[in-house]
Order: sequence, then C-alpha cells, then structure tokens
Amino acid sequence: MMNQPTAVDAVEDQTMSKRQIKLGAFVPGGGQHLAAWRHPDSPADGYLNLEHYKQLVQTAERGLFDAYFLADGLAANFGGVPKKGLTDKVVGFEPVTLFAALSTFTSHIGFIATASTTYEEPYQLARKFASLDHLSGGRAGWNVVTTASNAAAQNFGRDTQLDHAVRYERAHEFVDVVKKLWDSWEDDAFIRDKDSGVFYDHDKLHEPHHKGKFFSVKGALNVARSPQGQPVIIQAGQSESGREFAASTAEVIFTAQQNLADAQAFYRDVKGRLAKYGRSPDSLKIMPGVSPFVAKTEAEHERGLMYRKTLAADAGMLFVFDQTRPVSFWMRNT
Repeated sequence: MMNQPTAVDAVEDQTMSKRQIKLGAFVPGGGQHLAAWRHPDSPADGYLNLEHYKQLVQTAERGLFDAYFLADGLAANFGGVPKKGLTDKVVGFEPVTLFAALSTFTSHIGFIATASTTYEEPYQLARKFASLDHLSGGRAGWNVVTTASNAAAQNFGRDTQLDHAVRYERAHEFVDVVKKLWDSWEDDAFIRDKDSGVFYDHDKLHEPHHKGKFFSVKGALNVARSPQGQPVIIQAGQSESGREFAASTAEVIFTAQQNLADAQAFYRDVKGRLAKYGRSPDSLKIMPGVSPFVAKTEAEHERGLMYRKTLAADAGMLFVFDQTRPVSFWMRNT
C-alpha cells in the first residue's frame, strides 16, 4: 500500500524548484578523528593554530560553503582513549573568540559556534553572539547544546550533570530569554544625531523584565540590535526532547543517521512537528553529517584509509575510528 501524501510533501513539492543545497564544514583544527594530528599533512598544533584555521575557513568559503561549524565542550576531552596522552582533543579554542578573529579574513561564510544553556547565563551568551554578529557583518549562528557531561558539571560546582528533562526545560527558557535580549533594541533605535545630542530613541528600547523558573533578567542587552536581528539558531539533539526543542526553536538541525531509511524517518518526524508551532516545513533546515575520504583512485583511497586506521590503532583508538563509519568515495580522472 502506498503512503498517502502529507502536508510536508505538499509544501516541499511547491518549493523544490527554489531549493539550494546548504553546505556546512565541520573541521576542527586538529582534524576529525582522534589521531589526525599525526598525519604528515596535518600541523601538529592545528587545534591552536590561527593561521591553519584561517586556511581552512578560507578554503571552505572559496568552495561556496554556507557555514563553518565547531563543536565545543567545557572540560578537557579525553574521548575515552585507552592510552593517556595521545589525543589533541583535550584542548582547543573557545569558538566565539576564534570566529571573531576568523571573520576578519572572510566575507560571506557563516560561523556556527557551540554554547551551552546549562553552564552559561542568557545575558552573557546573548551579548557574546550579538557581538560576533556585528563583527562578522551578520554571519553568526548559535549551536544550542545542553551539555551532557559529568566532567563539565564537575567544573561548574556540581558532582553530576543535571537530569536530561531538567536540562531541556532550562534550555527552552534560556533561548526564550536570549531572544528577548536580542530584541532589546529596534533596528533604528540609535539616532546618533550630533547636532541635537540625541544618541538613541528611548521609545525603541524594550527591556525583557523576565522572571521564570530558572532565570531572572530585567535589563536590556548592552549591544545594539545585530545585522541579522537575531543570530541563526541551530540544534543537534536526536532524542525526543531534542527533536521537539528543534521543532519549536531551531532554524537548522544537525543529524547523522547511518542509512537512508533512518534519515528519511528522522526528516519526516522533525518536519511533522513544526505545524504545532505555527511553522512551515521549510522553516527548519536539516543538515545530515558525512565524513568523506577523497582520493583520485580507489586504490589511493584504500591506502589512505588504512594509513589513518594505522594511526588510530597505534594510539589504541581504532574502536573510535571504526565507529565513525565514514562515507568513502574517490574522484576519477577525467
């Protein structure tokens, strides 16, 4: 029996001809797998090398990528590696700071920085991302995470992480407050009239006066409304709570299903949740992850893949490498 068309299908049929693929680069300075820093073509200090990051992001921009994304954690990431001292993932730049620097070397590519709703405060985060949006000329995005990590909790005065449901309840209120703060000033609030001496129009100032279960925020954000108005909100949760959170709040959701059937099921599930929030199916972009290994021939590809596995095996990390299940292809000579 054939599946009946849904509202999602109808809307997407109408917009199909207007669609363009969205490309995001998720390339940490030290590489993706845990032994990438050992590769001869990879700088050993890539995780903390601004010039290397500059080359990466400029390459992505030349390749017409829409955004450059970095994950982030709030504890040294040992990654469950059996042997100690062998991975570079224990340290790295704070993403917003790094992207503020990289924005000066680029013109078009967006910057998606990860930041936590569990271990930051709305005012601080809203200010940070509004500043990045100004510095980049309207190219900032916030990847919202709730940080499921006991190691992070223990760096912020707790013995264990908050319960999953509590983290997401807090995240909903957190994002709501951040949006109110980003709307503190209207677009034309700042007059800057030297003759009259009027710098801003007080009637175009809107203080949040928020009091909720987790947060109390009274005053306006001390950063003018940014070029985008509000930076783009991204989310990557795969749980039931994460999917519902994305449907209510996010403009982009990252995902990484391992086969077509699971990817299609995820797509329809998330898109099908949007109507209850008054959103159209096309208002949320879904960006699946892929880890390509590119080579000129299949033989070259196999040699490269085995070499990378050797690097991981030497460090006792082959189990991590195998779990990434990379999608491999090669480029034939033409």
